[in-house]
Amino acid sequence: MKTEQINNANALIKIEVSNDVIDAKKEQVAKKFAKQVKVDGFRKGKVPVAVVKKMYAEAIEKEAIDELIKEEYEAGLKELNIKPEDIISEPIFTKFDRGEEKTEIEIKVSLRPQVNVDGYEDAIPEVELPSVTDEEVDAKIAEYAKNVAEPVDSDKEVVENGDIAVIDFEGFIDGKEMENGMATDYPLELGSNSFIPGFEEQIVGMKVGEEKEIKVTFPAEYGAKEIAGKEATFKVKLKKIQEKQTPELNDDLAKKLLQMEDATVETLKEEIKKELINAKKAEVFAPKKAELVENLVAKFEFDLPDSVVEKEAEMTINQKAGAMKEDEIKALTEDSEKLKAFQEEAKEEAAKKVKLTFIIDELAKKENIEVSDQEVLQVIYFEAIRQGQDAEKIYEYYKENNLIPAVKMSMIEDRLLTNLLDKKAK
Repeated sequence: MKTEQINNANALIKIEVSNDVIDAKKEQVAKKFAKQVKVDGFRKGKVPVAVVKKMYAEAIEKEAIDELIKEEYEAGLKELNIKPEDIISEPIFTKFDRGEEKTEIEIKVSLRPQVNVDGYEDAIPEVELPSVTDEEVDAKIAEYAKNVAEPVDSDKEVVENGDIAVIDFEGFIDGKEMENGMATDYPLELGSNSFIPGFEEQIVGMKVGEEKEIKVTFPAEYGAKEIAGKEATFKVKLKKIQEKQTPELNDDLAKKLLQMEDATVETLKEEIKKELINAKKAEVFAPKKAELVENLVAKFEFDLPDSVVEKEAEMTINQKAGAMKEDEIKALTEDSEKLKAFQEEAKEEAAKKVKLTFIIDELAKKENIEVSDQEVLQVIYFEAIRQGQDAEKIYEYYKENNLIPAVKMSMIEDRLLTNLLDKKAK
């Protein structure tokens, strides 16, 4: 057995076993099998070794070689002074040659690289923090106040765009009443585009008490296929007009918007200012985060575990191929030079991703950046709810497909990059 420390992240164990040694090990395994297997006509544990060797020849040879490899592999790790926790992925067999006189095996071991990130502060680009004016805060509060405005009856006689028309309506298609096409005292905000295209526009200008027939055509892509693309007639009566009354800016509005019992107008302004700053900050930080990532990858050099890079490259190739058209894939596979360039490019991208992962991991330790499992759970749940999906099912999908560590890593990376940029922010 010979060992070779290729670099800080990769080692090679070369095993050479003569057939005499394999035969001796096969004899030991056969005796062990003889005590364990059940064969008709023999009591358990009394099966002749010769019978076992004949019946289980293939299994005996496999186990004998596996045991010898395990012994030599562990001896190799000891010689290389590699601890189990240093190994980052499953070892890879780069050679397995079963010859007439001996068997030659090479095993590549991928190790966690030694990452030195001293001087990482130099890689952080300067960033100018955005400011927020009092006018912007007031405008945002006015927007929120409008969203919680309550409708009140108006003394208007003619309804205008932006008003709430309280109507009775009944719909007909081909002279027949529509299913679920009738409502009484329905509050329709004109200009909200919540009804069929063309409906709200025909309400504008109606007088209170007026009755009118409105003709519209359901969109071709309408959800209910039986009426999609069809013309409909609605008998409409305007019962009354309402207007949204924007609440006055006071402590009560602050409590309502913030859902805080002790909120005041000042508290509201402070919170809105934070919200606006964070929103602007996110816009400013986005390109700076990309710049910071490029700087970090370029600044630090260290050996990468080959097996991890190869696995990432395989995923990158699959993703790229998945986004390609059939004719593009065909053209690529038929041109060996293009295919090689495509694979090299994928490997370069993979190497950068793997390198960044180790840098982020090391920097997160230095900066004490952590993300709890509860935070990961909340992010997955909130995203599922935002998309109108079943949060429990989405979480189970992430769990079953081992995607939670990737979500956590992404959150740690984002939090770390934000934290680093904050340090240089002016």
